[in-house]
Parts: sequence; C-alpha cells; structure tokens
Amino acid sequence: MSVKTIYPKKGLKGEVRVPGDKSISHRSVMFGSIASGTTEITNFLQGADCLSTIRCFQKMGIEIEQKPDAVLVRGRGLYGLSAPEGTLDVGNSGTTTRLLSGILSGQDFTSVLSGDASLNSRPMGRVMSPLNSMGARIESVRNDGCAPLRIEPGVLHGIDYRSPVASAQVKSAVLLAGLYADGNTSVTEPVLSRNHTELMLGGFGAEVSSGVLKDGSAVAGIRPCKQLYGQKIRVPGDISSAAYFIAAGLVVPGSEILIRNVGTNPTRAGILKVCEAMGADLTYLDRNTADCQAKQETGGEPTADILVRSGSLHGTVIEGSIIPTLIDEIPIIAVMAACAEGTTVIRDAAELKVKETNRIDTVTENLKAMGCSVTPTEDGMVIEGGKTLAGARIRSYLDHRIAMAFAVAGMAAEGETVIEDSQCVDVSYPDFFATLESLS
Repeated sequence: MSVKTIYPKKGLKGEVRVPGDKSISHRSVMFGSIASGTTEITNFLQGADCLSTIRCFQKMGIEIEQKPDAVLVRGRGLYGLSAPEGTLDVGNSGTTTRLLSGILSGQDFTSVLSGDASLNSRPMGRVMSPLNSMGARIESVRNDGCAPLRIEPGVLHGIDYRSPVASAQVKSAVLLAGLYADGNTSVTEPVLSRNHTELMLGGFGAEVSSGVLKDGSAVAGIRPCKQLYGQKIRVPGDISSAAYFIAAGLVVPGSEILIRNVGTNPTRAGILKVCEAMGADLTYLDRNTADCQAKQETGGEPTADILVRSGSLHGTVIEGSIIPTLIDEIPIIAVMAACAEGTTVIRDAAELKVKETNRIDTVTENLKAMGCSVTPTEDGMVIEGGKTLAGARIRSYLDHRIAMAFAVAGMAAEGETVIEDSQCVDVSYPDFFATLESLS
C-alpha cells in the first residue's frame, strides 16, 4: 500500500494542462480500431484505464503505435477485428467493458471480458439486457450479473430502447451494437447523458441523430453502417481532472490557477454550473464553441481555458437533470461543499453506489473523518459546510476520484492528511500529485 501525505497550503499559483479527457481517449481508440485507415490521436490520456482499451484492441489484431506525441491506430474496419487468444483484460475500466461489449456483440467470434476484483464486482446487467434484446449473446460467466462476460456471435436487430437511467455507457454500448444491426437503433433516456459517442461517431462517418424532447428526455439514434473512416483527434483536457484544480483554486486561500484547454461539453461540465451557483470566481478564456476546424479536430467537443481565483463559496442544491453531467465530480463537489458556508444538498445521484466504490459511503466516511457534518441519503448526501476541515487519515478504497478529492481537501485542512492507497490515481491521472504540488 502506498500513502501520500498532504500538508495545508495557501496561495496556490500557476498554470496547469490536465491530461486528455478519459472518455474521449477511450472512444478515439475504439472507433479508430473499427474504422478504415489510420486514426491519429494527440493528447491521449496515458492512464491505466485507457491503456487497458489499447491492449484489448491489440489482442484483437489492431496495430496501435504509441509515439511520444501521438497514438496511431491503424484500423481494419468494422469487421476487421480478429478473435483474441485468451481473455481480454479490461483492468479496472468500466468504460472499456461496457462499450466493448457493444462492439463485440457484432463480431463473428467468441470473446471473454474480465478485469480486476473491483471491476468484476460492478453490475453489468443494464448493458447486457438491451444488448441481448438486440440479439447479442452475452452471459455473466459467474451468473451474478458481473464480469467476466462471455460474448458469442449473434445476429443483431435494431431496437428502440428506453433506458431507465441516463447513462452514457449504456447508451454508447447500444449505439455501437447498432452499427452492426439490421435496422435503425435508438436509445431514449430520462435526461441527456454525456454525448461524446454521438459527436465522435458522427465525425467518423456514422449516421447519428440526437435531440431532447419536450418532456426533457433525450433520444439518440444510429443507422447500420458499412464503414467508418480514420480521423485526426486532438483530445481536450479532461474536465474531470480539471475539477480538482478548479476546486483547489477555490478553497485554498489566496489562490489563482489557470487551467488550459479544458473540455467544456455541456453534457460533462455540470461542475462549472455548480461552481457558479456556489459563487465561484471563474473566468473563461479562449473559448472554442463554434463549429470550426478546431472543434472538428477535438471530436466535435467545445473547449476553454479556465481562470480560477479563491473566494467565499456558499451551499447549493444539486439535483435533477444536471446530475448526469457531473456524476464523476461529486466527490470533489462534496469537498467544495464542506468548505462552503451553509448547506449543500445532493439528490438523484443513486448511480454513485455503482462506481469504483459506493461513493455515497466513501465520501461520507472521509468527510466525517475530517470533521465535517454530512448525512448520507439513498440518492446523495446533505453536507453542512463552514467548519474548517481537520487533517485525517483517508481511506481511498482504491478509488482514484476519492483519493484526488481528499488530497484537495487536505490542502484546505488544518494538520496533515494521509491518503491511503494513493497509487490508485494512476488509473486516470498518473502525474496528479506532482502537478498539485507544483502549484505551491
């Protein structure tokens, strides 16, 4: 077990470039692998999860070259994957598992997806169910609804799937299977989830449609596809990684941090709205929101530089349609809430229970250890802010977002904070601690 000791700080200053967006990095390799021609990816996230995606496709015969400044994926077309020898190891990556399930459902060979103990305990039924209704043949090897998953060849049919939850991973798995179906496929979800798949697949040449209905639900559709085409993708900085530096700049007194090239896709950037609702001092510079060449090269994603200055924050209510746009940022939002004046209420976030940890429990446990008054609920938590946090021993439970969020909390606390199993940050941000320390 590795541990990291965090000391109180004041006056964080500097400029940060965060790693490439994790979700977009995954998809650029996946879509490049099933496209024809070479896909060139710059600012690719060299984290453990994204490297799991690379290794899986390499095992299926895709040549992927990792150069110092780019990743080159030499795609072999929609039907160019070959049967892997042995199990495809997805590591700790739920994104790899769920999206790859959609792609593998359309292949003519049998495959098995398995990961580490944490991954193999996460529920996969909500992906298996719609895929199997399309004609896929996916089974849980242990018959517990979790990986390992065995995927055998099947004949896929287009469906109109109504998802009970807003989940980009569920939606993406179904749309990717829809590439191989015999008819049109659509996914309707209660509210719009992250739309990276729709944006990027359209750039690769797929016929994708999307829209929000009058009742607030969202629909994404795809037509069967004969061919995708390799692209140049410049991955924007990951808003999930930027979130920790945004929070640090806000809660550590006397701080001013400039974060470069951050992806600001509205389906991902809910944390920015929450910051503004809490009274944060944020300035957006060099915004790329137009339909221009720069946006095309980022997979259709908007970007901006974000200037963050410390100041007083106040509590807010976070609920409803904004939740899918910030679900991964709730641990760091909870830290911000603990440092803010007043009460913050988080609702409609039951999906926190099925992340790398049950994040309702792990956030609550660690905030209480630091002296914060917090009450867990079935679908979120209530946080009473305004009291200075105390340094504590933080149990990350090998959840990278818990480790990073409480490292920021430690900088705003009194006394030393020790993060247990701190190496887990390598999953998404190997240089996190070095970058954080560079600001002091």
